[in-house]
Amino acid sequence: MPRESKKSKQARAEETCVRMEERYGHMESALDYTSPFTLLVAVMLSAQTTDVAVNKVTPELFARWPGPAELAQAELYQVEDVIHSLGFYRTKAQHAIELSQALISEYGGEVPRSMEELTRLPGVGRKTANIVLNKAFGIVEGIAVDTHVYRIATRLGFTKAPTPAAAEKDLLELIQKKRWHGVNETWIRLGREICSARGARCDECPLADLCPSAGQPDRYFKHKKR
Repeated sequence: MPRESKKSKQARAEETCVRMEERYGHMESALDYTSPFTLLVAVMLSAQTTDVAVNKVTPELFARWPGPAELAQAELYQVEDVIHSLGFYRTKAQHAIELSQALISEYGGEVPRSMEELTRLPGVGRKTANIVLNKAFGIVEGIAVDTHVYRIATRLGFTKAPTPAAAEKDLLELIQKKRWHGVNETWIRLGREICSARGARCDECPLADLCPSAGQPDRYFKHKKR
């Protein structure tokens, strides 16, 4: 089978984004938040944990510590107790306190508005920073590639990168900048609804005709094992 040209991939990527925005673009964020700070913490907590699980703990978390000034002074064991149902809760509790302390000491209690500053905060990587910049401030500097986006991009043949973080570069080269803002939220929905880690339901997928892996969902898992 001949190698696909970059131009062809870009065309598939464009059509993919158009269809995903038509199907899921009207939906709100799955994470509950009320401010840039609560969004930042919620996204940080969501790593390797479902948004549903995060939404169960954040009401109490933010009721007790509504802003960085309060959370910066929290006792570690207290935060751990509130979020103990989440994966890696001890590390996340420590990061929540430390990033709050950094916001107070370095940014006057405000969430910064640049990738460089956000990724200097404890527990905040490029994926989290992309989401916060996009949703809180309308700033689009990249694409937040989580496990759902990575899985779909791999199955669509848009990346062969070994990690979600490395896959972002491939997607930025294929997808028009005007589409970047919607990729994470809409592709996540497809990943949860149809193209899951347990297996892709290709017969129900709106992207089946664009996907070289349609009918062969095991390709993603073979790729992961390499």
